Amino acid sequence: MESVKTDSIGPPSAGSPNAGTPGDHPPDVYAPPTKKRATRLERELFDWLQTIVTSLILVSLLFSFVARVIGVVGPSMESTIFTGQKVLISNLFYTPKAGDVVVFTKKNIKDDLGLGSDDEPLVKRIIAVAGQTVNIDAATGDVSVDGIVIDEPYIRERTTMVGRISYPYTVEEGKVFVMGDNRNRSSDSRLIGAVDTRYILGRVLFRVWPLQDFGPLPNPESSAEPDLDPDLDPNWDPNLDPNVGAEGVDP
Repeated sequence: MESVKTDSIGPPSAGSPNAGTPGDHPPDVYAPPTKKRATRLERELFDWLQTIVTSLILVSLLFSFVARVIGVVGPSMESTIFTGQKVLISNLFYTPKAGDVVVFTKKNIKDDLGLGSDDEPLVKRIIAVAGQTVNIDAATGDVSVDGIVIDEPYIRERTTMVGRISYPYTVEEGKVFVMGDNRNRSSDSRLIGAVDTRYILGRVLFRVWPLQDFGPLPNPESSAEPDLDPDLDPNWDPNLDPNVGAEGVDP
């Protein structure tokens, strides 16, 4: 008896009656359809898009965690910073210290002076940090920290306003005592108390606009005598002045 293998099937041999003619049978292997290749223009557009998205992410991270540019509004930091100037601030590895010019929000401040919304920041100079004691001599305009009169070459004029807090004033833990360089046109810690360091957005590093003012903050020499504003009313009350709360920054 003739045996038949059933475990494999192949094409009929040439001599077989079922062999047929060449071309009657499809090939044993089919090549998959080729994908449409991206054109050079498509590849370039993708590369540009990838670059733009990456750049936007990096810029966002930079201005969120490293530095940002803000615009200044108001007179309280004259003659160090003026309205319309733009400054660069940074909070990277920053620890507040006396003498720094900082920008902070008002979220922790009880606002009964009309300083604006909580989200509108203010710019001031740190006079004392936690644990230090501040005193102001209204007769001389001297500001002392821990019993030592501090040298302030940056102020526009000596203060004639002591505010509404009691002196000597000891700064609480986690806070700083701030004042504007334009002492008699500033709503600051003399009126609102110490500022919580958690709400400091950063330290002012440079003035960046206008271009002619570009550079680090100035440190002008102050005169020995108070250089009072000729238009300043000795009886001026900051609570009644609509401009006193305007000092701040454009986010």
